[in-house]
Amino acid sequence: MLKKILGVGLITVLGIILVMNVMESNKETTNSEYDVTGDTDVEGVAISPPGTSGLEIGQFAPDFELESLNGEKVKLSDLQGKKVMINFWATWCSPCKKEMPEMQKFYEDHGDEIEILAVNVTGSEKNETVVRDFIDHYSYSFPVLLDESTNVSDDYRAISFPTSYFIGTDGTIQQPRKVGPMTYDFMVEMLDELN
Repeated sequence: MLKKILGVGLITVLGIILVMNVMESNKETTNSEYDVTGDTDVEGVAISPPGTSGLEIGQFAPDFELESLNGEKVKLSDLQGKKVMINFWATWCSPCKKEMPEMQKFYEDHGDEIEILAVNVTGSEKNETVVRDFIDHYSYSFPVLLDESTNVSDDYRAISFPTSYFIGTDGTIQQPRKVGPMTYDFMVEMLDELN
């Protein structure tokens, strides 16, 4: 009888130790985040598979035609000869929401010097109404284009949001793409660097 009691007690103690180890192991793995960028200021990034690192400086910006929230067709090639900033974003994206007020101020101050195309990745949204309500709620006035099929964001390899490209008057990408929210000062710097 004593052997049975000691055996049950030993099994119970081992069971408790096992449960505690499993709980501690789960706690460690669920709270782990790793910064693989090396840049502690970067937000909105993701690890991407090879070949999806984005378009490079010197490449011609892929042409596209999208409809704006106002119902106008906008074709990138029609803007050749102008400086262009393309910003891929979504309403559910926190870093996108962070940069929107900065982009609005930049548009108000420099909209006559550069074309701003805020391309909403509409295929990732619940519906177009969510996008319209978001823009109306904050009274943003820069052009918002709808990428319903996500073909344009795919062509630009925008897999993290926000992602921005800066295109010169010659139609080529002239600055490294920016992944993560932009500040007003950063946008001004990019504008000044474009030709």
